[in-house]
Amino acid sequence: MKLEVFDIPDEGVEIEIEETPKIDGVKITQAFKAILRIEKKGVEVFVKGIVSGEVELQCSRCLREYTMPIKTLVEVTYHPIEELNKEELMELKRDEMDIDFYRDGLIDTADIIRDQILLNIPMKPLCSENCKGLCPVCGTDLNESECGCVVKEIDPRMAVLQTLLRRMKTNG
Repeated sequence: MKLEVFDIPDEGVEIEIEETPKIDGVKITQAFKAILRIEKKGVEVFVKGIVSGEVELQCSRCLREYTMPIKTLVEVTYHPIEELNKEELMELKRDEMDIDFYRDGLIDTADIIRDQILLNIPMKPLCSENCKGLCPVCGTDLNESECGCVVKEIDPRMAVLQTLLRRMKTNG
C-alpha cells in the first residue's frame, strides 16, 4: 500500500494492513500484519506501530528449516529525499537510526514491513539455543543421534605445526 504524504490528515491516521513483501532469500510463512499510527508535521512523517508475522529460516548449526515468529515495534521518521544532500556524506548518529526518506510524496508500507523483517532476522539463525549441529566428520545431526566419530579439536594457532608434522612424516 502506498501512502500519499499530502493526504495524511493533520490529526493523523491509524491503518491496519496485511502484506507479504518479496524478499530474496527469506520465505514468509505467514503474512505480516501491521498496525501503524501515521502523523505528519510539515514535511516530516512519523510512523509508529507494531509489525508481526512469521518467516522460515535455516538453522546455521544443523541446517534444518524452522519457523521464527517476528513481532516488533516500529518507530520511523520520514523526510523527503530532496532534503538529503547528495554531495554531503553524512554519518548517522545513534539517535538517527530510525530515519528514512520518501520520494515523490509517497511512502510504501511494504518497505516498512520489509525493513522490519530484515532487521529482526538473526545473522546466525538457530532452531534452538541448545542445537548441537552436525558432526564435522560424518554429517550426522547430533540433535537426533550420537555418532561414533572422534573429533580432535586442534588449537588454530597450532594447526600450522600439525601440517608441518604430517609433511615431515611423509618425506622422512
